[in-house]
Amino acid sequence: MIDVVLIALTRFLVGGRARWTGALPESRQRIYFANHASHLDTLLIWSALPRPLRASTHPIAAADYWGRGSIRRHIALKVLNAVLVERSIKGPPGAALAPLRGVLSEGGSLILFPEGTRGSERLPGPFKSGLYWLAQDFPDAELIPTYLDNPSRAFPKGTFLPVPISCTVRFGAPLARRTGEEKDEFLERARLAVSALASDPIA
Repeated sequence: MIDVVLIALTRFLVGGRARWTGALPESRQRIYFANHASHLDTLLIWSALPRPLRASTHPIAAADYWGRGSIRRHIALKVLNAVLVERSIKGPPGAALAPLRGVLSEGGSLILFPEGTRGSERLPGPFKSGLYWLAQDFPDAELIPTYLDNPSRAFPKGTFLPVPISCTVRFGAPLARRTGEEKDEFLERARLAVSALASDPIA
Protein backbone atom coordinates (compact mmCIF):
# COMPACT_ATOMS: atom_id res chain seq x y z
CA MET A 1 0.00 0.00 0.00
CA ILE A 2 2.82 2.39 0.90
CA ASP A 3 4.47 1.78 -2.47
CA VAL A 4 1.28 2.81 -4.28
CA VAL A 5 1.10 6.03 -2.23
CA LEU A 6 4.77 6.83 -2.87
CA ILE A 7 4.45 6.29 -6.62
CA ALA A 8 1.26 8.35 -6.81
CA LEU A 9 2.84 11.16 -4.78
CA THR A 10 6.02 11.12 -6.88
CA ARG A 11 4.11 11.28 -10.14
CA PHE A 12 1.82 13.99 -8.83
CA LEU A 13 4.68 16.22 -7.64
CA VAL A 14 7.43 15.66 -10.19
CA GLY A 15 6.05 13.38 -12.89
CA GLY A 16 8.81 10.83 -13.28
CA ARG A 17 7.57 9.76 -16.72
CA ALA A 18 9.56 6.88 -18.23
CA ARG A 19 10.94 7.02 -21.75
CA TRP A 20 12.45 3.83 -23.14
CA THR A 21 14.79 4.48 -26.07
CA GLY A 22 16.73 1.47 -27.29
CA ALA A 23 15.52 -0.84 -24.54
CA LEU A 24 12.16 -2.22 -23.44
CA PRO A 25 10.87 -2.73 -19.89
CA GLU A 26 11.57 -6.44 -20.01
CA SER A 27 11.85 -8.88 -17.12
CA ARG A 28 15.56 -9.71 -17.31
CA GLN A 29 18.56 -9.12 -15.12
CA ARG A 30 19.87 -5.60 -15.49
CA ILE A 31 22.09 -2.98 -13.93
CA TYR A 32 20.51 0.44 -14.39
CA PHE A 33 23.19 3.12 -13.96
CA ALA A 34 22.25 6.78 -13.78
CA ASN A 35 23.35 10.34 -13.09
CA HIS A 36 22.93 11.38 -9.47
CA ALA A 37 21.68 14.85 -8.54
CA SER A 38 19.28 14.52 -5.60
CA HIS A 39 17.88 12.24 -2.91
CA LEU A 40 14.82 11.93 -5.14
CA ASP A 41 16.74 9.97 -7.79
CA THR A 42 16.27 6.51 -6.29
CA LEU A 43 12.52 6.96 -5.94
CA LEU A 44 12.22 8.44 -9.45
CA ILE A 45 13.82 5.46 -11.20
CA TRP A 46 12.07 2.90 -9.02
CA SER A 47 8.69 4.54 -9.65
CA ALA A 48 9.33 4.68 -13.40
CA LEU A 49 9.72 0.90 -13.63
CA PRO A 50 6.64 -1.26 -14.24
CA ARG A 51 5.45 -3.15 -11.15
CA PRO A 52 6.81 -6.58 -12.30
CA LEU A 53 10.30 -5.08 -12.64
CA ARG A 54 10.16 -3.25 -9.32
CA ALA A 55 9.75 -6.55 -7.53
CA SER A 56 13.17 -7.79 -8.68
CA THR A 57 15.07 -4.49 -8.91
CA HIS A 58 17.05 -3.24 -5.93
CA PRO A 59 18.15 0.39 -5.70
CA ILE A 60 21.55 0.98 -4.15
CA ALA A 61 21.10 3.63 -1.49
CA ALA A 62 23.50 5.45 0.81
CA ALA A 63 23.15 4.18 4.36
CA ASP A 64 24.07 7.57 5.82
CA TYR A 65 20.88 9.04 4.28
CA TRP A 66 18.36 6.25 3.72
CA GLY A 67 19.36 4.39 6.87
CA ARG A 68 18.84 7.42 9.09
CA GLY A 69 15.57 7.40 11.04
CA SER A 70 13.06 4.56 11.34
CA ILE A 71 10.63 5.89 8.71
CA ARG A 72 13.26 6.53 6.04
CA ARG A 73 14.92 3.18 6.74
CA HIS A 74 11.57 1.37 6.54
CA ILE A 75 10.83 2.96 3.15
CA ALA A 76 14.27 2.03 1.85
CA LEU A 77 14.33 -1.58 3.01
CA LYS A 78 10.67 -2.63 3.10
CA VAL A 79 9.13 -0.54 0.32
CA LEU A 80 11.90 0.19 -2.18
CA ASN A 81 13.66 -3.11 -1.44
CA ALA A 82 16.91 -1.18 -1.47
CA VAL A 83 20.42 -2.29 -0.56
CA LEU A 84 22.03 0.13 1.87
CA VAL A 85 25.73 0.75 1.29
CA GLU A 86 28.20 2.44 3.60
CA ARG A 87 30.02 4.93 1.39
CA SER A 88 32.89 5.32 3.86
CA ILE A 89 33.41 1.61 4.44
CA LYS A 90 36.95 0.55 5.30
CA GLY A 91 38.28 -2.79 4.18
CA PRO A 92 39.86 -4.68 1.30
CA PRO A 93 39.27 -3.46 -2.28
CA GLY A 94 35.74 -4.30 -3.42
CA ALA A 95 34.38 -4.85 0.10
CA ALA A 96 31.62 -2.28 -0.45
CA LEU A 97 30.44 -4.24 -3.51
CA ALA A 98 29.72 -7.43 -1.53
CA PRO A 99 25.98 -6.76 -0.98
CA LEU A 100 25.60 -5.73 -4.65
CA ARG A 101 27.25 -8.94 -5.80
CA GLY A 102 24.91 -10.82 -3.49
CA VAL A 103 21.83 -9.37 -5.22
CA LEU A 104 23.20 -10.12 -8.68
CA SER A 105 24.22 -13.66 -7.67
CA GLU A 106 20.60 -14.33 -6.74
CA GLY A 107 19.36 -13.10 -10.13
CA GLY A 108 18.17 -9.67 -9.04
CA SER A 109 18.69 -6.36 -10.82
CA LEU A 110 20.29 -3.17 -9.49
CA ILE A 111 19.85 0.58 -9.73
CA LEU A 112 23.08 2.39 -9.02
CA PHE A 113 24.69 5.80 -9.33
CA PRO A 114 28.32 5.33 -10.42
CA GLU A 115 29.34 8.89 -9.50
CA GLY A 116 29.06 7.77 -5.89
CA THR A 117 27.66 11.06 -4.68
CA ARG A 118 25.31 13.79 -5.87
CA GLY A 119 26.58 16.19 -8.51
CA SER A 120 25.50 19.75 -9.26
CA GLU A 121 26.03 19.62 -13.03
CA ARG A 122 23.44 18.59 -15.61
CA LEU A 123 25.64 15.80 -16.93
CA PRO A 124 27.32 13.15 -14.77
CA GLY A 125 30.85 13.50 -13.50
CA PRO A 126 33.51 10.75 -13.50
CA PHE A 127 32.29 7.27 -12.62
CA LYS A 128 33.80 5.23 -9.81
CA SER A 129 35.04 1.72 -10.56
CA GLY A 130 32.17 -0.29 -9.03
CA LEU A 131 30.18 -0.46 -12.25
CA TYR A 132 33.20 -1.83 -14.10
CA TRP A 133 33.80 -4.65 -11.61
CA LEU A 134 30.13 -5.63 -11.50
CA ALA A 135 29.99 -5.66 -15.31
CA GLN A 136 33.05 -7.91 -15.35
CA ASP A 137 31.73 -10.32 -12.72
CA PHE A 138 28.18 -10.59 -14.12
CA PRO A 139 28.46 -10.59 -17.93
CA ASP A 140 24.85 -11.73 -18.42
CA ALA A 141 23.38 -8.66 -16.73
CA GLU A 142 22.35 -5.97 -19.21
CA LEU A 143 23.87 -2.55 -18.56
CA ILE A 144 21.15 0.08 -19.04
CA PRO A 145 22.23 3.75 -19.07
CA THR A 146 19.61 5.93 -17.39
CA TYR A 147 19.28 9.70 -17.37
CA LEU A 148 17.23 11.81 -14.97
CA ASP A 149 15.98 15.22 -16.10
CA ASN A 150 15.60 17.98 -13.46
CA PRO A 151 15.96 16.04 -10.18
CA SER A 152 18.24 18.67 -8.62
CA ARG A 153 15.70 21.39 -9.46
CA ALA A 154 12.83 19.31 -8.11
CA PHE A 155 14.63 18.48 -4.86
CA PRO A 156 17.49 20.96 -4.30
CA LYS A 157 20.11 20.31 -1.64
CA GLY A 158 19.07 21.56 1.77
CA THR A 159 15.32 21.27 1.18
CA PHE A 160 12.95 18.90 2.96
CA LEU A 161 10.21 18.58 0.34
CA PRO A 162 10.34 18.38 -3.47
CA VAL A 163 8.94 21.21 -5.58
CA PRO A 164 6.55 20.57 -8.51
CA ILE A 165 9.02 20.50 -11.41
CA SER A 166 8.52 17.84 -14.07
CA CYS A 167 11.16 15.10 -14.18
CA THR A 168 11.72 12.46 -16.85
CA VAL A 169 13.52 9.11 -16.59
CA ARG A 170 15.18 8.05 -19.84
CA PHE A 171 16.30 4.43 -20.28
CA GLY A 172 18.79 3.93 -23.12
CA ALA A 173 20.06 1.01 -25.17
CA PRO A 174 22.17 -1.59 -23.34
CA LEU A 175 25.85 -0.72 -23.14
CA ALA A 176 27.80 -3.32 -25.09
CA ARG A 177 30.79 -4.98 -23.48
CA ARG A 178 34.10 -4.90 -25.35
CA THR A 179 36.66 -7.64 -24.92
CA GLY A 180 39.84 -6.42 -23.32
CA GLU A 181 38.52 -2.92 -22.64
CA GLU A 182 40.43 -1.11 -19.90
CA LYS A 183 38.60 0.09 -16.80
CA ASP A 184 38.96 3.83 -17.43
CA GLU A 185 37.87 3.49 -21.04
CA PHE A 186 34.80 1.48 -20.03
CA LEU A 187 33.79 3.96 -17.31
CA GLU A 188 34.10 6.94 -19.64
CA ARG A 189 32.07 5.14 -22.32
CA ALA A 190 29.40 4.37 -19.71
CA ARG A 191 29.34 8.00 -18.56
CA LEU A 192 28.94 9.22 -22.13
CA ALA A 193 26.08 6.74 -22.68
CA VAL A 194 24.19 8.39 -19.81
CA SER A 195 25.07 11.90 -21.03
CA ALA A 196 23.80 11.07 -24.53
CA LEU A 197 20.31 10.56 -23.10
CA ALA A 198 20.07 14.19 -21.97
CA SER A 199 17.59 16.28 -23.92
CA ASP A 200 20.40 18.56 -25.07
CA PRO A 201 23.61 16.56 -24.52
CA ILE A 202 27.00 18.21 -24.61
CA ALA A 203 30.47 16.71 -24.35
